[in-house]
Amino acid sequence: MIKAGIIGDGYTAAELIRILAGHDEVEVVSVLSTENVGRRMDQVFPHLTGFCSLECEESLPEKLIGRCQLVFLALPHGLSVNIALTLLKNGIKCVDLGADFRLKDASLYREYYELEHQAPQMLEQAVYGLPEIYRDKIRNADLAANPGCFPTGAILPLVPLLKEGIIKPEGMVIDAKTGVSGAGRTAKFASHFCEVNEGIKAYGVGTHRHGPEIRQELSFAAGMMVDMIFTPHLVPMNRGILSTCYAQLAAHVSPDSVREALEDWYGKEYFIRILPPGTMPHTKWVYGSNFLDIGVYTDPRSGRVVLISALDNLTKGASGQAVQNMNLMLGIDEKKALMFAGVHP
Repeated sequence: MIKAGIIGDGYTAAELIRILAGHDEVEVVSVLSTENVGRRMDQVFPHLTGFCSLECEESLPEKLIGRCQLVFLALPHGLSVNIALTLLKNGIKCVDLGADFRLKDASLYREYYELEHQAPQMLEQAVYGLPEIYRDKIRNADLAANPGCFPTGAILPLVPLLKEGIIKPEGMVIDAKTGVSGAGRTAKFASHFCEVNEGIKAYGVGTHRHGPEIRQELSFAAGMMVDMIFTPHLVPMNRGILSTCYAQLAAHVSPDSVREALEDWYGKEYFIRILPPGTMPHTKWVYGSNFLDIGVYTDPRSGRVVLISALDNLTKGASGQAVQNMNLMLGIDEKKALMFAGVHP
């Protein structure tokens, strides 16, 4: 068995354990923590009873050297860089579920995360962990930067259309709704039940940290800097993201080209499902799964393209995609431990 470690003890760590409990080639042998040292993970997360009895250890990455071949960094931004440096120097591959290696421009990291990047030379080394776009690079990577949940839902529908010149690289609008688990397990005023229940609100308008991440990847696809705006909304549900992406057909492009391009790109992808005409995604259809569903509509009169995607923010938007990356990095079947349907209703 390949030995894996997890640094962090929040929702994404618990989701990693849930998924990897069904993996027959990888075993989680250590969980490092700061707040739950000495407690078993099935005490921190009782739903893991019978699946993980590991006791949380003190958060010293040196403890993993010689014990693990790959480590998941399930940490807030700003905490992964030095840990990754230590682990990589000792031959341990890393999948970072935080934001420290996603942006290639250290000045953007400073602007949006209000921190100086501690190792900007590593930003080019890190491979952006969207398997459906960067699969070959991930296979050869020692460090994968797991994408944000909002970017996954926006980038995957739009990249093929920008690459093929089917939509214009300006005037794109990404309107996304997320469940509350995206805010993490730590108590915050904005995610209290009474603040969230029976309401919906936009937040981080024009300033959300996933905006530059989306723009970066769409610009790479278009071969030029794109013009787009991203607005997230918080809705009273536990898990899921529904993203509605608006774009304009390029000149002299047939409306049918949108669906054709997406089906050409993703027709053989296991985790991306292009829904039939007239069917639009529902977050409940992907709840707890590693699938991303895409619905397509093109208005033949205006040339407006509407792409709607749904994913589970903790699975395809975080831990499921991290396991997908891990499988690729270790030469394992990419789908291993991830071939399960969503939970519905």
